[in-house]
Amino acid sequence: MKEISPETSCFICKNRHEDVRQLALQASKYPDVNMAEAVVQIAGWQIAEKKIPLWAQTEGVRYPQHLSMEQCSSEVTARYKASLVKGDGFADLTAGLGVDFSFIARNFNQADYVERQEVLCELAQHNFPLLGLNHVRIHQADGTEFLKTMKPVDCLFLDPARRDSNGGKTVLIADCEPDVCALEDLLVERAHTVMIKLSPMLDMASALNELKYVSEIHIVAVNNECKELIIILDKGKNEGKCIDNEVVISCEQVVNNFVHQHLDFTISEEKKAVCTLAEKVESYLYEPGAALLKAGAYRILSERYGVKKLHANSHLYTSDVEVNFPGRCFRVLAVSGFGKKELKSFLQGVEKVNLTVRNFPSTVAELRKKLKLKEGGDVYLFATTLANGDKVLIKCEKLNSEKNIS
Repeated sequence: MKEISPETSCFICKNRHEDVRQLALQASKYPDVNMAEAVVQIAGWQIAEKKIPLWAQTEGVRYPQHLSMEQCSSEVTARYKASLVKGDGFADLTAGLGVDFSFIARNFNQADYVERQEVLCELAQHNFPLLGLNHVRIHQADGTEFLKTMKPVDCLFLDPARRDSNGGKTVLIADCEPDVCALEDLLVERAHTVMIKLSPMLDMASALNELKYVSEIHIVAVNNECKELIIILDKGKNEGKCIDNEVVISCEQVVNNFVHQHLDFTISEEKKAVCTLAEKVESYLYEPGAALLKAGAYRILSERYGVKKLHANSHLYTSDVEVNFPGRCFRVLAVSGFGKKELKSFLQGVEKVNLTVRNFPSTVAELRKKLKLKEGGDVYLFATTLANGDKVLIKCEKLNSEKNIS
């Protein structure tokens, strides 16, 4: 990998917070600076500052072109994956830029980084010692070919490419590269634990149907947006230690990069859970976080937290006493039907609202237009259907729900 000149390094350090588009136009002013390289490094650092703070804080780390930075994991999700595994030997067969690898590898005595692209391997060779990873081995190789000849390890990690030959995103496991379904038997032979990062858009039932050795499913949401679906394979499943209904589903919700809301359950627990339907909207309203909605944790929330569901299909919950709920929590201010007089009184003085629609026949845009309300403000409005079929609007104020939940 070509060294960066002292002049270019100095320029990068001085201009880290500048607009790279403007810098690129000023190349003629700095003849001693490799502006093309400087722009790549400054843009990479700016992304890393928000996405991978540890890397941004480590002097000398080099960054690739924008696409690799766009596709790489964030530090918060990488740390979560690292919290799931530890042992003696580890290998990442699709290591890419190496963000996940750099955090997971710290939990192992020996770690192998496997990547086909020469430029990413060179970056890894440069960056890992700076990050304190002196126990890793870099392999420029195809992960599937490496898998065939490697010695068994405690943990294997794969992040299959989810883009087709035209650059479009793919979702199905079989459409990703490498195809973990085809490799599954070999993967569980080579490692006690296999961790696979898949598209957050993938249906969990699809993973359970297509893969034989699933023992855990982890869904990670950051600021209420699903970011990762992580599948753990364990050969013990095929030896009678685990059945589909006992697959552990872990929902991890990260708020503002430091507050974690966590919930574990099994499919059988969800099926058996007693879900109480509310006769009316009570003093508090709860909206499950994105990870819980993705996981299908509907009945279990009612049973575990003592809350009542507004409707079987609404996925909103209520209670008379505030509970420590894994999601957004609100104090109910008023409830209204859709009669003209009732609505006029209900919305008096309200010009801006944060509007959410759950199990309701209109979209947010349609309802906002009908009610003549702008977006924003401190008032939260939920349009939903109650258990008796009534369509209602629920006016709320948001509570501070950023608490640790387990």
